[in-house]
Amino acid sequence: MSEPTQPPRRPLATFLRPAQDAAPVDDRLPPAPADGRADDDTTASTGDTPWGDALPQIAIPPAEVDAETDAEPVVEADATPADDALTTGASADDAPLATAPSFLQAPRARLRTPRWQWGLVAGLGVLLLLQIAVADRARLAADAGTRPWIAGLCSVLRCTLPAWREPAAFSMISRDVRPVPGQPGALQVQASFRNDARWAQAWPALRLSLSDADGRLIGTGEFAPADYLGAANASGHVLEPGQSARIAFRVREPAASTVAFTFEFL
Repeated sequence: MSEPTQPPRRPLATFLRPAQDAAPVDDRLPPAPADGRADDDTTASTGDTPWGDALPQIAIPPAEVDAETDAEPVVEADATPADDALTTGASADDAPLATAPSFLQAPRARLRTPRWQWGLVAGLGVLLLLQIAVADRARLAADAGTRPWIAGLCSVLRCTLPAWREPAAFSMISRDVRPVPGQPGALQVQASFRNDARWAQAWPALRLSLSDADGRLIGTGEFAPADYLGAANASGHVLEPGQSARIAFRVREPAASTVAFTFEFL
């Protein structure tokens, strides 16, 4: 009987390399002998070989590498609302926002302003208008359209109004100009007039014009109420509607040829 032949030894690094780097090993069993007995040489070599001399050969099937093994694995997960927004083409701004706390949310119902506040605003507006009217009462009192209600306002608020001024409302009733006896060059002027305005007026200023026989103007003069009434009588005096007055004063004649005169209210 011949000595059994030992299989060649394989280096240890062969078993430490990855499966795909190792050479493919045929895992098929050798064909059985014709008489049905196992090969004595193989059995003897397998059983009699010490552990330190040779390692058993374990058939490792080669790993089947697919063309898609190099690609990263795809992890399938349930789609979230954000994934749905991305897959459908919606922008991130269209995603629903988190609900803000109740104290940060805008009020849904419009708050109604109390009625007393509107009344207060209206009262302040009326008070402002009254202050403007009282401060500008002199100008408002000079207008025939606004004088009645500004006069009523001042009667309630105890404010004073300037006298109405309408020189055209004075009507001349009589007039007379004559020389003063015993005083050469002095003329005595007398006139009476009436206030036809709707309101009381202060005494008017007068303009006296003198003319000669040819109608030429030889002299003119303007006289304030203090000139023909005196300073004591002119201050604070007014003519009520429909009231008439009579005045008299003296003037110096500019020339001896005075034959005509005219009066004007200023």
